This record gives sequence, C-alpha cells and structure tokens, in this order.
Amino acid sequence: MLDTLKQAIHTFIDRTASEADGRFETPVPALSVSRVTHPVMPNHMIYRPTICVVVQGAKEIMVGDRDFQYGEMQSLIVTFEVPAVGQITKASKQEPYIGLNIDFDVTILREVMEAMEQPPRPVGDGAAGVFVQDFDGVLADCVLRLVRLTETPRAIPVLYPAIMREICYWLLTGPNAGEVSKLALPGSHARRMTDAIHLLRENFAAPVRIEQLASIARMSPSSFHQHFKQMTAMTPLQYQKNLRLLEARRLMVSDGASVATAAYQVGYESASQFSREYSRMFGTPPNRDAMDRKELPMVTAA
Repeated sequence: MLDTLKQAIHTFIDRTASEADGRFETPVPALSVSRVTHPVMPNHMIYRPTICVVVQGAKEIMVGDRDFQYGEMQSLIVTFEVPAVGQITKASKQEPYIGLNIDFDVTILREVMEAMEQPPRPVGDGAAGVFVQDFDGVLADCVLRLVRLTETPRAIPVLYPAIMREICYWLLTGPNAGEVSKLALPGSHARRMTDAIHLLRENFAAPVRIEQLASIARMSPSSFHQHFKQMTAMTPLQYQKNLRLLEARRLMVSDGASVATAAYQVGYESASQFSREYSRMFGTPPNRDAMDRKELPMVTAA
C-alpha cells in the first residue's frame, strides 16, 4: 500500500508539473500533493480544517506552545482555522518528502454523521482541535483511490463524493471521532467558537472587539477569552497579530507592496511598530524577509 501510494503521487507530479519540488493542486476537489527534496525551514501560515498526511519523510508543526511531530503514514488533523508554524524536517534527493493535504468537506461530513445509526459525540471543550493519528488500513486505501482519480478526470464528479464519504466515515469511527464530529455540528460549542474565529479572520485589519466575538460564541467576554486561548494557544489579540503579519508578508512577497503600504493595509497605524512586531515574529526585518522569500522556491510545509 505505502509503495503504491508513493508511486501514484510521483506519477501525478511527473505527469503534470514542470517543477521537481513544490505543492501541487490536483483536479480532485480539496486534494493537493507535495514532493520536496530538502528540509524546509519553519514557515508561518494559516491551517484550515484539513487532513495532512505524510507518505514519506517527516514534519513538525507548532500551534502556540503545542508541538506536533509526525512521520510516514501519520496524519495531522486540524479541525479549526489556526495560525501555526510548520516545517518539513526529513527530506532528501534520495528519499524526498512526499505528502498530501485533503481539506475537509463539511457538507459531506455532516451527511455522513446524519446517516450514522450511532454518531460520535463531541468530547471535551474543544481544546484539542489539532492532533496526530496513524493513517493506514481503510483510510490509506481511500486516499490511494482519491489520488488515482487524477488519472481519470471524467470519473472525479461521480466517484469523489463517495470516496470522501468513506474517509469521513472512518474518521468519525476512529480514535479521534469526538473531535472530528465537532466540525459537523452547527450549534456546538466548538462550531460557535469557529464562527467567531472566522469573523476575526475576515476582519483582521479592524480593531478587535471581544464583546462582538463573545456574542457570536454565546459566551461572556471573560469566558470567550479563556476558551479562545484554550483552542488556539493564543489570545484573540495575538491571533489577530498573526493574521495581520502573515497577510503583510504575502502582500510584500506576492504583490510587491512596500513595507509602509503592507503595514497600512493590514491595519497598522505605525510603520515602526509594524516593523518591530514583524521582526519579532519572523526573525528578520520586513524588507529583508520579503527579498529573501522572493528568492526561495515556492515550497510550503503544509
């Protein structure tokens, strides 16, 4: 199974991509594959609800002060949007890092839960949200069939929903079913917190109003602040700062924005404050960081 999955990913990349390294989108909805021939330094990014599978090599992700390491045929499962620092820790030309990402389809997940005779119950208070679990057996078989769909594009609209239903079913009956189920429950505690996080993400350039966010989560401001930090390992202000600085980096690297322009567009009134906080987060001043990143190959650790 493992060798067959590796070969299927290699075949797709060799057939469709001109680059040897990188993250490549596929014609299958929500599925991307990666191949990297060298370790990748820590990279700040937003992780959305997704399944990140390592087929060969190893990765590490830090969410706040929580550290997750995972390797061959293990998966990182993320059930809410969260800024994190990820890196590929094991990769070489002889044995490149090979991985894939599958974004959660919440509609299919909800349909599967509704069809289950005994659906899983949410566990805890939503503090986990990010976890590592083995990816083998029936799940690995589903993923292999998903990757192989890239060879027959006409079959994708017909077969993709069925394979995704299988993936959702096995996750909803697996060791972390209680956590995964929270994605499908619109009125759950975790779902309300996710709605508040989404609002913060969509309006990160505006001043944070804890009362508004707490109202969406149906909590008092103090309780919301506590649960927010429990879920994301950071305060709402820290979360917003991460979002602002990540977007500023994208504006400078991808759009060629100046430091002052990027700072203003993401909500900073002081360019000097922006530069201080940027340097603290990324370890180098914004101008230099943007220039360095423009020279790097477009490889992501996600």
